[in-house]
Amino acid sequence: MRARDLTDLILLAALWGGSFLFMRYAAPAFGPVPLIWLRVAVAALCLAPLLILRGQQGVLRQHATGIALMGVFSSALPFVLIAWAMLSITAGLASILNATVPIFTALIGALWLRERLGAWRTSGLAVGFGGVLLLAADKADFKPGGSGWAIAAMLLATLSYGFAANLARRRLTGVPALVNAAGSQIVSAIVLLPFAVWFWPPTTPGWMAWSAAVVLGVGCTALAFLLFFRLIANVGASRAVTVTFLIPLFGVLWGSLFLGETLNAGMLVGGSVVVLGTALATGVLHLPVRA
Repeated sequence: MRARDLTDLILLAALWGGSFLFMRYAAPAFGPVPLIWLRVAVAALCLAPLLILRGQQGVLRQHATGIALMGVFSSALPFVLIAWAMLSITAGLASILNATVPIFTALIGALWLRERLGAWRTSGLAVGFGGVLLLAADKADFKPGGSGWAIAAMLLATLSYGFAANLARRRLTGVPALVNAAGSQIVSAIVLLPFAVWFWPPTTPGWMAWSAAVVLGVGCTALAFLLFFRLIANVGASRAVTVTFLIPLFGVLWGSLFLGETLNAGMLVGGSVVVLGTALATGVLHLPVRA
């Protein structure tokens, strides 16, 4: 990678890793649905003017159905699930579980699009899920007050991301990246608006919570999407996806610095196994096979 592309990659990982920090901080004040509506609404307000300046509104209308589905499964649904999970689990653990996105992407691609995984990628799926089991072994308590349902919500969110990625490949190939990014956030804001009004907190959150919500929308969503799509254009999807391996590092780092979270041995081992499985499942890491 060029220095600029490497800088984009690190900044993107820092922004997406920081999203767990901001959700962990602001979700208790706003509630999951109002917070995520603010996130996508702010992102839509940032991206829509760029879409208009480039004259790509017509492309958005042509692919309205596919982009609407993308908005639900790539933003609205997983964002809400993650924000709800952040009420019970740490930012560090959530960022590690988020690393399973490429694993679900590969699995859904094999089942739905009939993509051939090969021996090493199939092994990666097994290793990745083994890492999830290690992480959940001492935390998946489904009793009241336990974090079991939060972990399940995180995995459902990553499953939704994986479905959205394959949906984009199936129905939105060739659609400009900005159209996908702006359209998905606009759709998410429209879909979540009535639920946000219904669940709006009776007590007005403080300015710190509002600041976290705005940064979440501007930095961790609008700017992050633009960086991600620029990386895809400059270095290709296979290299851009390596940001997945850096997100847990920043998620744990920000949680430790600003929320006082700790990284125990179980999280370290389980997270390493998840990242290893993800690298194998995505084909980023592969070992030579002797004929």
